[in-house]
Amino acid sequence: MKYLVKFFVVTFLLLICTHVLAEQKITYLDIKFVLNNSKAGKGAQDFLQKSFKENQKKFLEEEKALKKRENELLSQKTILTKEQYGKKSDELRKTVMDYQSRRRASIDKITKQRAEAKQMLLKKLDPILQTYINENGISLVVKKKNVLVGRTELDITAIIVEKLNKELPSLNIK
Repeated sequence: MKYLVKFFVVTFLLLICTHVLAEQKITYLDIKFVLNNSKAGKGAQDFLQKSFKENQKKFLEEEKALKKRENELLSQKTILTKEQYGKKSDELRKTVMDYQSRRRASIDKITKQRAEAKQMLLKKLDPILQTYINENGISLVVKKKNVLVGRTELDITAIIVEKLNKELPSLNIK
């Protein structure tokens, strides 16, 4: 009798838990799509790509000039004295090191700007998601990359992109 009561209690609790879990609403979101295709995300990406290409072009021209200086110095090696050649060689080496450090700093700056832009977007996205979740009674939002198969009605990506576009039309990247 004692075991029969325990069995019924456990079965009853299991049925209640299953019923409660069955009513949970779960959706999924493609966060990468939201970041890349929202107005603010596209604007930030365009700005960063333009900045990167401009820097690449500038540094490529400077690199060509440095190579030209190096070739001129090598062609003058037999004409110049050892001291003059050493002095010019040291100057060129310092110029190359300065060029490399400026190039590295430029790439680091763009990388930092990209990370800051992503953080700003995620900060603005969080309250939008929280509001949407509360309004629609959603229990769980899963990243789309972690979903193997799901109904398209459960994908809230387009809705969130639309809300983000209204809330944040652009980012101010400096």
